[in-house]
Order: sequence, then C-alpha cells, then structure tokens
Amino acid sequence: MEHHSHDIVIIGGGAAGLRAAIAAVELDPKLDVAVVSKVYPMRSHTVSAEGGMAAVLRDYDNFDSHAFDTIKGSDFLADQDSVEFFVKEAPREAIQLEHWGCPFSRDPDGRISSRAFGGMTVKRTLFATDKIGFHLLHTLFQTSLKYENIHRYDEWFVTSLLVDNGRVEGVTAIEIRTGELVPILGKAVIIATGGCGRIFQFTTNGWIKTGDGMAIAYRAGVPLKDMEMVQYHPTLLPNTGILITEAARGEGGYLLNKDGERFLKKYVPNKMELGPRDILSRAEMSEINAGRGFEGPYGSYVHLDLTHLGKITIEDKLPFVKELAERYVGIDPEHEPIPVRPGQHYMMGGVHTDLHGFTGMPGLYAAGEVACVTMNGANRLGSNSLTECLVFGAEAGKAAAQYASKLASPSFGNPVDGETMMEEKRIFDRLLKHEQGERVSTIRTEMQNGMEKYVGIYRDENGLREACKLIGSLKARLTNGIVEDQDHVYNTELVSALELDFMLDVAETIPYSAILRHESRGAHYRTDFTKRDDVNFLKHSMAHKTSGPPRIDYSPVTITRWKPEERVY
Repeated sequence: MEHHSHDIVIIGGGAAGLRAAIAAVELDPKLDVAVVSKVYPMRSHTVSAEGGMAAVLRDYDNFDSHAFDTIKGSDFLADQDSVEFFVKEAPREAIQLEHWGCPFSRDPDGRISSRAFGGMTVKRTLFATDKIGFHLLHTLFQTSLKYENIHRYDEWFVTSLLVDNGRVEGVTAIEIRTGELVPILGKAVIIATGGCGRIFQFTTNGWIKTGDGMAIAYRAGVPLKDMEMVQYHPTLLPNTGILITEAARGEGGYLLNKDGERFLKKYVPNKMELGPRDILSRAEMSEINAGRGFEGPYGSYVHLDLTHLGKITIEDKLPFVKELAERYVGIDPEHEPIPVRPGQHYMMGGVHTDLHGFTGMPGLYAAGEVACVTMNGANRLGSNSLTECLVFGAEAGKAAAQYASKLASPSFGNPVDGETMMEEKRIFDRLLKHEQGERVSTIRTEMQNGMEKYVGIYRDENGLREACKLIGSLKARLTNGIVEDQDHVYNTELVSALELDFMLDVAETIPYSAILRHESRGAHYRTDFTKRDDVNFLKHSMAHKTSGPPRIDYSPVTITRWKPEERVY
C-alpha cells in the first residue's frame, strides 16, 4: 500500500496548526513536517474570527490582571498554572505576529491599538479593524511558505490515528480528490482541528467544525476534558447564526430589549455590555422569556444598537459588522439596530493536554480549540482564544519537535499496515456498500436539534437524560446510514457521513458529563442546581471512550494564587 512518511504530522491548517508547524521547524530545521487539512488552510475557521487577540502590551496593564480576569471569567475552573503561563507568553506571540507582518490597527503614535472586551478589566484586546482572524491566518500561512520542509496535504480528511503499542505512529487520511485512503506516518502527531460547533443546530461555526480531532483522540484512548462547558455567544444574527463580534460592544454598542432598555443593568451592572458571554447570553434569554424580546420570522431576539457610535467609528473600526448587517439582514447599523440572539460559539472542553500540548499518549499532542489545557475553565473570555492558538500551538510544535528528533522514522508494516486495512474496510465496505438505509442528513439534523433543545443555555436532569438517550439511538441508526454517492472522487457525502460519526461520539460526551455536574458554573447552567458548588465540583470532568456510553471521572483543578470567590460583575 502507498504511504507517506514525515517526522511530524499536524492535523489542521488553522492558527494552532500553522503556528505549531512554524515552531517545530524553527526549533529543528532538519525536521520534515506535514500539515494535513480537510480544507485549504486559508479556509480554516480561524479566518472568521473578528474581534481581536488579548495580550498585555500597555503600561497600565499587567500579567496578574490578565490572569485574574481569565480565572474569574472561567468561574474558577481554569487551571491557574496554564493561565499564568499563557498570559506571560501572549505578548511575545503578539509581537512575533507583528514582526511577521500582521497588519494590526494602529494608534496615532504607532502602537498596536487595543480595545475593551467582555470580562477584561482594561483595554488589552489587540485588533485589526474587525477582521483579526483573516489577517492573523494570512500572516501565519504566508510565514509557513518560507519553509521548504513544511509540506501540505490540502483537502485530505484524517479518519484515524495509527497507534502501535500505545504510541502514535501517524494517521490514516482520505485524499478527497481521489477518494483514496492513505497512511501518513509520523514520529509525532499534533491535533489542531478546532471545535465541534456543528453538533448544535444554531452556531457561529462553519460546516467544517465537526469535532474530528476530538473524536480521533477519544477513540485512541485520550480523555475529553470538561466537555459539558459549551460557550454561547450573545450576538448572532437570528437568520444565519453569523457572528456579530464582541468588538461592537467593546467600541460602545448597547444591548436593548423591546422597551428600549439597556437591560444588562439588572444582570451585570458594573460591566453592562462588557460582561462575560455566559452571563450575557442568559440575560438575553431571560428578557426574551419574560416577553421583553422582539419577535421575528427566525424567532425571538434583542437589539444591538450601534447608531450612537457614528459613521467614522463604525467604518474605521467595525467595517465587517457593517458589511454583515447590510448583506445578511438588509440594514445599515449606522442608522438601525441589529437583531441578535445567543447561539453556540466555542468549546471550552476538548482533548486533555498539559502545558506543552502533550496528551499523555506518547507522540500525540493537541492545541487550539480542539484541546483543553485548561485555561478557559467554564467560560472563555473573548479574545483569549486566538492568542491561545498561538501560545499553545507554539508549545505543541516545540514539544513534538523535541520528541520526534530523538526517534527513528516509523516503518510501514504490521500492526500499522493492519490498522490501515481495517480502517479501509470500515469506510469503504461498511459505509459505502449499504444499498438501503437512512439518510445521513436526517440523523445529523436530529442530533443538532436535540443538542440545541436539551444541552443548550439552560439544562436540567430530564433534558440531559433525553439527550443521552437520543445520541445513543442516533449512533445505532448511523450503522444503517446510507451514502447514495458511490463515486470516490470528491465524495463530499462520504466525508459528511464520516464527520457525523465523529460528531456523535463527541456529542455523547457532553450530556453525560453535564448530567453528573450537579451545580451551575460558567456556561453550564442547571435550572435544578442553580448554585456553584466548590466543595463537590471544583474539578474537571474526564470522558473516556468505552464500548458503551462514556465513562466519566474527574481530575483536580490547579489552584496557584487565586482562591475561588463569588463571581460577580
């Protein structure tokens, strides 16, 4: 069987994956690095980030302030050693990005501009108008092109990890153009595939965010940590789920109910529109449930009012917000408020790693949204995630390089050859050979609607039990799923079926983790357990794959300097 071989295989071509690749080859220029991505790297979901990236670069700011804001935002579930490491490394990564050519917005004195963001006590979010993800990803991609030993596999879909005697030896991947399954061997593998938002019906996440990396690590025996912690963002367009960046509120936008009231004074009086995302999302739903929302063809919503900011601020600092509002809602935010409602946005949970991206399985690392390091705890602060991709992407790249430089290249033979043949049989014999069965799209829609209904902003015992039952039944039904397109060339229906298989595995960990957490903390809000319980639940959930439902156990939260206190804004 044809196979490829590299020193390091990176799954995912977004910010974390590209940063890891650059870090690896800078540490050891002799290493051969592969970046395997199911889309062209500039199509990675990093490109959609709008608001900014957080780093301490001003005299009025300091590391302790950034760390405490992050820990408080996490509702004290963050591991404080990872937060302290993150805030100290963040400025270095921001300056490096600037040196590589990222076109940040500038103050008149030439410094990188910074803006206010939710949960931050000072202006520390660096920005490039409201298109930071676009510019950041371009910068990393163009920088990666300097290195001849970074090889790209664009539009290759990774289906499994190759593991020999407890150690990762590479991956299996389908070249989507030909439909051929090929093993790609590597001494180390870094997973940087992003989140799994497409598990939910209403999300900011693009269609590629299907939890692939989480699922392949989970199936290989690595636990998924804190999967019950699902972030909802308060400002999505009701008809599409397109994100209206937090920068709109950072620049002074107001959230209003149908009475024209800035209702957040009842929920976060000291922070108002710059409160953390979990509290703002619940506040909006409380207003809507109390009948103080607007009604439209796509459900209830509130208003995001930017009209008082004026033409210059909107066009200079929020041009993409203006473009999105005009294109997808048909309004000009200079003159009319924007309709918004909460929707799924980000996963705080993910593949368990240490500070250096190591998963505990020899040769396997992870970074970015797919990973849980755990610096975000129960609620991520906006603008920390892009910096997280850079800081921990670089760490994973360096750690994988140090590991790979000590090993001989893996040889292609049993059991790796046997694993590849089993994976080929799973995909092409079991999935493509069904002539009759249920459409994959039907199962996917039921999963998305069920997760939205039972595992959303508000949760309770009965709903979570229904979610567990639903996902179990959908997994059974998928075994009889049918892929009608039998061709191998660009078979996107086959890719969708494999993605759904991944999504169901990942989705199952969320209600099973949530149902055992008998408290409300950050994004996890239980209507039957409304208080935070530090005595019993100041701990991370760890979901392990079994032949049946996931097994949930726990690991301690690392407390260094900040003792848990009441989270009040």
